[in-house]
Amino acid sequence: MEFSQGLISAAYILAALLFIFSLSGLSKQQTAETGNWYGIVGMAIALIATIADPRVDNVWIILVTMLIGATIGLQLAKKVEMTQMPELVAILHSFVGLAAVLVGFNSYFEMDHSVMANFTDSQQMATNIHLVEVFLGVFIGAVTFTGSIVAFGKLRGIINSAALMLPHRHKLNLAAGVLSFVLMVLFVQQGGGDNLLYLMALIAFVFGWHLVASIGGADMPVVVSMLNSYSGWAAAAAGFMLSNDLLIVTGALVGSSGAILSYIMCKAMNRSFISVIAGGFGTNVVIDTDTDYGDHFEINAEAVADMLNGAKSVIIAPGYGMAVAQAQYPVYKLTQTLKDKGVDVRFAIHPVAGRLPGHMNVLLAEAKVPYDIVLGMEEINDDFPETDVVLVIGANDTVNPAAAEDPTSPIAGMPVLEVWKAKNVVVFKRSMATGYAGVQNPLFFKDNTQMLFGDAKDSVEAIFKAL
Repeated sequence: MEFSQGLISAAYILAALLFIFSLSGLSKQQTAETGNWYGIVGMAIALIATIADPRVDNVWIILVTMLIGATIGLQLAKKVEMTQMPELVAILHSFVGLAAVLVGFNSYFEMDHSVMANFTDSQQMATNIHLVEVFLGVFIGAVTFTGSIVAFGKLRGIINSAALMLPHRHKLNLAAGVLSFVLMVLFVQQGGGDNLLYLMALIAFVFGWHLVASIGGADMPVVVSMLNSYSGWAAAAAGFMLSNDLLIVTGALVGSSGAILSYIMCKAMNRSFISVIAGGFGTNVVIDTDTDYGDHFEINAEAVADMLNGAKSVIIAPGYGMAVAQAQYPVYKLTQTLKDKGVDVRFAIHPVAGRLPGHMNVLLAEAKVPYDIVLGMEEINDDFPETDVVLVIGANDTVNPAAAEDPTSPIAGMPVLEVWKAKNVVVFKRSMATGYAGVQNPLFFKDNTQMLFGDAKDSVEAIFKAL
């Protein structure tokens, strides 16, 4: 038994190291695939070691359950498009949250409450700590569960992406937090209490739903990242309840890395980190639908090809529309053709382009676009004034000048790609509809901007043929 337990501990340490190597590898496109393999191997070792733990009963039930889950996961993974990846990530976070809730209730019900009255001071202290673990685990898991479902619904389009503006919404959130804290104090003082735990879980479920529903579509990439962090802390809480060191370490890695990523994204969007995670606290959203921006100008593929033929420098700014149309492959062919003609072609990637951090980078890498011509916003924003043509393919909010010009806009203050400073801008869109943030884009009506309507993939292929 001692040898077995020591071997399991060694396996957990190895798995934890592989998870750290995985995060390190995922930080760069060139090493992302290797990072994924580190994570896969680490998780396989962790699962095998956990099943081999002498404390684990009903191994066959666990194996059958894992087989069913793996089969469902593989089938779903094969069907999910890259455009659906953000909502897949969101719904997976909800599973982690629900698991933490179930582990919390199970851990609580397994406690022998009848002997607590005879506990020594040290035993009582250990019990109180465990009760806090249970309470926090259920709370964090419940918030993550319903919050992730709302995020999934918004990304899927089955829930309105606009922020839910209930009267006194911030006071409601504060009241939910204070009441949950009071319930935790009572829960620990009384040595438990089924009704207290049930009531807190109900409050946490509603709190998680309202917290994410109150955040507008423009901030959803940060929300998905933040929910990733929540799921990590929920897993860590489950690790404490199960006395599983690896689950604690893994949850802490996911929780801290998700929080750091969310903070970096908030800085990139000029958003307050606390404001976003508190359901948009301190922000006043005003969507103006009455402004007359004038007329837009249309262009066809042949005219765009002529414009590109006379250009020396071209910047392509992709967005979620490119992902939906699967236009990255013809975009790569167009890029190669322009480079063969001696045109300097580069890509401008906003930190939150798409609906998940790194979404555009993955799509372009999938199409074999060289890494060295794919630049971040801070690297390329100063180059737009010297650029002949900018092709905005499916992007909207990330190139909206209202962020810099309209202090009442929902995206006010958010750093954007300043494409309007280029000599010519061509915007690929299906229609004049607003972006995910639900606000109109003045870029479409500027004198140096022309609209190319239609499916982005078809439009790019038409330009390629014309060239």
